[in-house]
Amino acid sequence: MHLESWHTIGLLAAVSFAATMHDIAPGTRLTLAAWSLAAGVTAVSLMGAAAVLGGRLRVVESLFGGLDRVYEVHKWLGVWALAFASFHFAFAAQHEAWVVQPILELPRFTTRLVRQLAFLALMLIVLLALNRKIPYRVWRWWHKLSGPLFAIVVLHWASFRSPIALSDATGIWLAAMSALGLAAAAYKLLLYPFLARHGHYRVAAVSPGPEAIHLELEPVARPLTFKAGQFGFLRMKEDGLREPHPFTVAANTHDGRAHLLIRALGDYTRELVARAAPGMHAELYGPYGRFERKPASCEIWIAGGVGISPFVSWLVDDKARDFEHVTLFYFFTPGREFPSAETLAKLAKSRGASFVPVREGPSSPEFREQLDRIVRSAGTAEVEISFCGPLGLLAAVRERMRALGVPEARLRYERIEFR
Repeated sequence: MHLESWHTIGLLAAVSFAATMHDIAPGTRLTLAAWSLAAGVTAVSLMGAAAVLGGRLRVVESLFGGLDRVYEVHKWLGVWALAFASFHFAFAAQHEAWVVQPILELPRFTTRLVRQLAFLALMLIVLLALNRKIPYRVWRWWHKLSGPLFAIVVLHWASFRSPIALSDATGIWLAAMSALGLAAAAYKLLLYPFLARHGHYRVAAVSPGPEAIHLELEPVARPLTFKAGQFGFLRMKEDGLREPHPFTVAANTHDGRAHLLIRALGDYTRELVARAAPGMHAELYGPYGRFERKPASCEIWIAGGVGISPFVSWLVDDKARDFEHVTLFYFFTPGREFPSAETLAKLAKSRGASFVPVREGPSSPEFREQLDRIVRSAGTAEVEISFCGPLGLLAAVRERMRALGVPEARLRYERIEFR
């Protein structure tokens, strides 16, 4: 079992509220002032946790079952931090029965300014995280400000006149979450490029497709070893392409070569597809991801668009066996698929797997009839469904599973959208 968003947010909120209520006068615990104070403590705790999750630490990835899950929880931590901070901002965290003093004494004007900036900083962080229309290179550089902006939030709670002392349970909790968040933010901002595991590669070949490329990278130094289904962050050493971007490694050969299937879906990938050429150098950070094959008596793989990459890596894994129980559904737009449906059909056939190309979306008879037949033949208790693709397709797959009586526990998926 791995941590989910509601686990993380609920636990952090519960600890924050419990510590706050423990440290204030008992007769004031049901007042708006007390709840405002507890909401402020929760907001800081959630922001600190979000900073820790943004550090791409392996121990954190293991707790959540994959970096794609980490980024999903990271987003919701920011959203709920803004919600709690808004409540804290709307209602004064002051009560006449409290003895208040700041942990860090600042001039009154500075204290008030920091309070306003802290709320604005949190709003900016969340808006950056949720606004998908911002070009990637702009979004990335603005998002680097998350750490310094969190430092303003920490300065606010330390300079705010409150009944919390640093030696209280709430003070210790806030100090711990702030220290962890600031340390993780500093690591991600300053040390990650040097300390995180990464390899140096040269582009050996570029095979073009319709609005896509197959990028073959040969190791120059420190090659990485990727398990089938894992991904890495690619950083090209070319002006305009230096922003690290996540891509599933479709194949990792014995000589250390990494193969990436890249489709032009955004501003960065469009430029990469247009400019990538043999001889360019790149860094690949990783490996990340926990989307590994789970062999079963009936395996159903469902891929949408660029989500085909991990399934290609499973098919070419020479250590894997028992593909005769696998059926791969591939959703694509005719004329834009890469690799082609014909290439994938040959690859699946060579491993003994069944291949079903789907051109018309999840409502098409070729998908519904085939899926219904497979599930009814095998039984809902024997089916294992692996999915990678757009969220809209995932919702449609879940709906069809419910109609067939397949439990949610039989579905494993990896998100392909990190923003």
